[in-house]
Amino acid sequence: MLLFRGSGNSHGGLGLFFTIVLAAATFLWLGVVSEIVPEPYLDEVFHIPQAQRYCRGKFLEWDDKITTPPGLYWISILIPQAAKTSGLISSYTCDPKTLRATNAVGILVLAYLALQCRKEIEARLLHQAHSAVRMNSISQYAMHTAFNIALFPLLFFFSGLYYTDVVSTAVVLAAFVNHLRRVGRSHTSLMSDLVTVAWGLFALTMRQTNVFWVVVFMGGLEAVHAVKTLRPEIVKRPLMTTLSQQLLFVVKRWSVGHVHDLPLHMAYPEDMLFTAISLIVAALCNPLRVVRQIWPYVFVLGAFGGFVVWNGGVVLGDKSNHVATIHLPQMLYIWAFFAFFSLPLFLPYAIMILDIIRSLFVLQKDGAETSPHKTSATPSTNTASQREIPLPLKIAATVFNNQLLWPVYLVSTFILSGLIVRFNTIIHPFTLADNRHYMFYIFRYTIRRAPWVRYFLILPYTLSRWLVWGTLSGCATWTLTSRSEAFSPYYDSSRPLPFDCDPFAIGNANEPEGKQSFGSESRTQNISEEERAQDPLLFSTEPVSTSTGLIFLLSTTLSLITAPLVEPRYFIIPWVIWRLLVPAWRLHDHQAMGNTLFSADPTSTWGKIINFCRVYDVRLVLETVWFVAINLVTGYIFLFKPYVWRAGDGRVLDEGRLQRFMW
Repeated sequence: MLLFRGSGNSHGGLGLFFTIVLAAATFLWLGVVSEIVPEPYLDEVFHIPQAQRYCRGKFLEWDDKITTPPGLYWISILIPQAAKTSGLISSYTCDPKTLRATNAVGILVLAYLALQCRKEIEARLLHQAHSAVRMNSISQYAMHTAFNIALFPLLFFFSGLYYTDVVSTAVVLAAFVNHLRRVGRSHTSLMSDLVTVAWGLFALTMRQTNVFWVVVFMGGLEAVHAVKTLRPEIVKRPLMTTLSQQLLFVVKRWSVGHVHDLPLHMAYPEDMLFTAISLIVAALCNPLRVVRQIWPYVFVLGAFGGFVVWNGGVVLGDKSNHVATIHLPQMLYIWAFFAFFSLPLFLPYAIMILDIIRSLFVLQKDGAETSPHKTSATPSTNTASQREIPLPLKIAATVFNNQLLWPVYLVSTFILSGLIVRFNTIIHPFTLADNRHYMFYIFRYTIRRAPWVRYFLILPYTLSRWLVWGTLSGCATWTLTSRSEAFSPYYDSSRPLPFDCDPFAIGNANEPEGKQSFGSESRTQNISEEERAQDPLLFSTEPVSTSTGLIFLLSTTLSLITAPLVEPRYFIIPWVIWRLLVPAWRLHDHQAMGNTLFSADPTSTWGKIINFCRVYDVRLVLETVWFVAINLVTGYIFLFKPYVWRAGDGRVLDEGRLQRFMW
C-alpha cells in the first residue's frame, strides 16, 4: 500500500490509488491465467520444470533447451525458502501458480524501482541545470510514469506467466537506481563500487544481453559524469584569427572538462557529433579519473567475457538456434515498436500540426507574411566582435551553425535504411514456424508480402524514429512557438547554457569561456514553495542531455543487432529506459498572429480541462487508457481464443493441445 509513497510526498493519495489499482490488476490477471491455463504453456514447459528441480535441491541438473542463466530460479526458490525458514510464510510449493506469482510480485517491485529511477533522474537534471531548487517529494509525473511502465503490455502480460522478462527488467532498474545515486554524490566510495559490481553481476544472471545496459549504458553515463565534474577554471577567450587556433582552443577546453553537451531538445545533428568528439577527447585526456569512476563496470564486463570463454558462447543451451548475427534492421523495427506502444505520447505533434494548419488559415485571412520561428542550437556568428573573420572559420561556422547538415542527415539516413533493408533483412526460422506469436502475422502481412513493401516501410520507420527521438527531447527548438519556458524552465536563452563549447561558434574576443559549465546563476533560485506547489510539472519537464541520448542509442543498438530473431520481448528494456528518460509535457499557448489556440473561460468546463492539461501531463492518462485497452484485448485473445494446431492435410498436431496467441 505504500509502494508509491515517499518521504514528504505531497501526492500520497495519488500514489496510494496507483498502488491499489496495480496490485489488484496484477493478481487478478495471475488468478485468471492460473485458473484457465493451469499447465505450463510454451516456454514455461522449460522454465517451470527447471525451477522445480532447484526446489528439490538439484542445482546441477540443467535443461539444454534453456538459453538464459538461472537468476529467475534463484529468486523464485531461495527467497521464499528463506522466508519459510524464518517463519514469514508457513509453506511454499513449486507449482506453476506459485512460481508465476514471482512475476506478479516482481511487477510491483519493478513499478517501485521505476518510481525511484524517475525521481533520481529529475533530481539529477535539476543538478545539471545548476538549479538551487531541491526536490522534497516525488512528482506526480514520476508516479504516473512508474504506474504506466508496470502496465506496459509486454511486462504486464508476462506478470501472469513464468518468464524471465519481468524480474530481469526489475534487476536492471535496481542497478539503474544504484547508478543514479552514485552520480548524485560528490564522489564514490569503495562500498558503492562493490555494490555496483554486485548489481551488475546479478543482472547478468537474468539475461546475457543485460550486459549492454549495466556496462555500456550505465558505465558510459558514469564516464560522462567523470569528465563533466572536472570543474575547469574560467578563462578568457583569446582573439583567434585562424580556424586552427579556434580548434586548438576548443580541444583544450574539451580536455579539461568543458565539453559540448547541450540539452537534447536544443541539439542538432552537428551538436551530437561535437558531443561525441568532445567526450572522447575529455576521456582520453583524463584516463585515471574515468577509470576510477567506471572500474566496477569494467570488472562486470571482464566477468561476462570470462563466462563467454568458459561457456563457449553467449547462450547456455540450444546454441544452434541462437547464433549471434549482425542484424541491422532491428534498429528500424524498434522505432515502429516504440511508436505503436507510445502513440499517446505523440499528442504534442498532433497539436503542433493543428497549430500549423490554423496559422496558415490565419495568414491567408489577414494577408500577412511571417517567417517560421527558429532557435539556433549554437551561438550565432553575428556575435563576433568587429574584426575580420578568416574565410575557413567563416565557412565552418556557416556550415555547422546554420543547420545546413540537416539535408545531409536526412538523405544519408534514407540511403542507409535502404541498404540495410536490401542486404541485411533476416527472417529467422522461428518467426516463420510459430504462428502463436503476433510477430508471425506482422511479418506475413508486411515484410513477406512483397519486396516493395520492405522499402515502403522505410517511411514509417523514419517517421517513427523522428517522433520517438522528438518525444525524448521534450519539445525541440524547431517546434517552439511563443513560450519556450513551457518546455524547459531551466535551460533557456536568459543565461549561458551548461556545457556549451561549440568548436565553430564565433564570439567576442576576451569573452569569458567556460562560465557556462560552473557557477552560472539559475533563474529558478528564487522560486517559492508556493510557486512549486502550483506547478506540479516544475521538476519533470527538463530533457536529458545529448550525451545521455547518444549512449542510450549506442546501448540499444548493441543489444539488438546481434539477435537474428525479431522478438518484441527484446525491446522491453530499451523501451523502459527510454520511457524513464522522457520528460513531462504541458499544454501551452500555441499562438498564430496573436491569437491563442487554447483559450477559454477558466470557469467553463473546457477552460477547466485546459487548465488541468497545463499542470498535469495529460498524455499519461491517454497512455494508461491505451495500455489497458491493449492488455484487455491481448489477454482476452490469450485466454478465450485457443485453437488446435493442424497440418495442411488436416492432421492434428502437438497431440491436440490447445494453442494460444501471445507476444
